[in-house]
Amino acid sequence: MRNRFDRQLVLLHEKLIAMGALCEDAIFASIRALAEDSEAVERAAQIEREIDASEREIENLCMKLLLQQQPVARDLRAISSALKMISDMERIGDQALDIAEITPYLPHGLLEAALPIHHMAKAAAKMVTDSVDSFVKGDLSLAKQVQKDDDTVDALFAAVKKDLIAQLRQDPDSGQACLDLLMIAKYLERIGDHAVNVSEWVEYSITGVHLK
Repeated sequence: MRNRFDRQLVLLHEKLIAMGALCEDAIFASIRALAEDSEAVERAAQIEREIDASEREIENLCMKLLLQQQPVARDLRAISSALKMISDMERIGDQALDIAEITPYLPHGLLEAALPIHHMAKAAAKMVTDSVDSFVKGDLSLAKQVQKDDDTVDALFAAVKKDLIAQLRQDPDSGQACLDLLMIAKYLERIGDHAVNVSEWVEYSITGVHLK
């Protein structure tokens, strides 16, 4: 019975890794749309659908583990944490698509102001990957590092806002485009927050203590 349970846990980890990789792909697809890649918007939409499907698959697997195996202690925390994690990961896919859907309306001349956004995207994507890895590896220090890395994304968000304020002063007519870029940066900041949520559930799965 335990061997079967362990195999299902391995499958759960594999599915979570795959879902985390999809989240990372979705973030980068949304940022490629900033470079006027017309196919990137549809790619982001396709990935978002795959993320939704992954969420349903993992949710079904977790429910089977809970109902059929009746886990206790750390195993129970791991499965319940996975259920919480996929909710945040699904939201990451949604927000990546939101970014991609905004980008076609941005004038090309403002993309220079979006430069810190590319750094934000890389930092946020790394947070997502590391948060999932910390769960699979049972790595508490990596989960805590994700929480620290959120400060980097927040600092980049502040830099984007500063750049956009300067752009508005230089060209008051660029208000709508600056607002769109600010929304994109805010979505990335929220993606970082979701990665932190995932890392906090990882911490709970290991220690039994949830920070919030």
